Amino acid sequence: MSRTRIASEVDFDKEGKQHGFLRLPHSTHRSAYGWIPIPISCIRRGEGPTVLLISGNHGDEYEGQVALMKLSRRLEPADVSGRIIILSAANFPAAIAGERTSPIDDGNLNRSFPGNPDGSVTQMIAHYIETVLLPKADLAIDVHSGGSSLMYIPSALIRRTDDAERLAKLKKLLALFGAPISFVFAMPQGEDRTLSAAANRAGVALFGTEIGGGGTVQPHALRIAETGLARVLMAAGVLARALTDEPAPKTRFMQVGGADYYVYAPESGLFEPLVELGAEVKAGDVAGAIHFPATPWREPALASFARAGLVICRRVPGRSERGDCLFHLATDMAVGRASNRAEG
Repeated sequence: MSRTRIASEVDFDKEGKQHGFLRLPHSTHRSAYGWIPIPISCIRRGEGPTVLLISGNHGDEYEGQVALMKLSRRLEPADVSGRIIILSAANFPAAIAGERTSPIDDGNLNRSFPGNPDGSVTQMIAHYIETVLLPKADLAIDVHSGGSSLMYIPSALIRRTDDAERLAKLKKLLALFGAPISFVFAMPQGEDRTLSAAANRAGVALFGTEIGGGGTVQPHALRIAETGLARVLMAAGVLARALTDEPAPKTRFMQVGGADYYVYAPESGLFEPLVELGAEVKAGDVAGAIHFPATPWREPALASFARAGLVICRRVPGRSERGDCLFHLATDMAVGRASNRAEG
């Protein structure tokens, strides 16, 4: 095992159902010999695949945390054929604070891989996930949403790969998950510092989600997450019995390519969206206006779409600064394409 300073109360090789904590040493003025308790669950019965379920990668993304907490209570050893590891609040300090990044070191876990066993708190968590948890897994699922600043059409996604076999396997899982939108990222945010990049390095198949957002838990988005995860776990061969009998709704396969899929605030001020989530737009359409409270007589700055596509994500807060993401698009994937090499 790779060197780590984090100790697990859970024995991942033990049969049965266990709940416990990953103990991350953290010496502070208040607690000289303290440790940060990162909750983890492991349900194991017999031989079979291992699926690693992660949420709370960003602490203000709540839908995945609720879905995985409920699943950790629901699952019993008799339900499992293999092993399911659940890390529902991966960046625990951020999850407790309800913030995207950790209040301890301002660490964004999904920009911290491969991490550092001797680094900051967030770097230590990233290192443990990449070197201890991912190597145990046959499949990893990273449940995200838009968090406090963004709202998504409930979506599932995978990282672009030139491995046609892996791509086909992951696309089948996306179809089974059954989100309204399934898309391939040609340019993942965070590039080689993300959990998807870590899974790539470990040779582990991973798919993620963007389920809702806005700093809320929407019932319809949560339902998509819960039923979708149940179908995927069954297809992965890690369940002894189905957790849902709901068939997968039809998903729309799309792609998210380069920088022209995104719209950013050109100046700081109050953001007025001029299109709705789910709108089909054309290149040159005005996306939003930035108004200036300090000089209300000034004409607003306009932001426009650089290409045509479907609006799958929109900024939530009205206060915006230059460089904030206001929207991003997806475009339909060509039917019958053998690989997604050209999707950038």
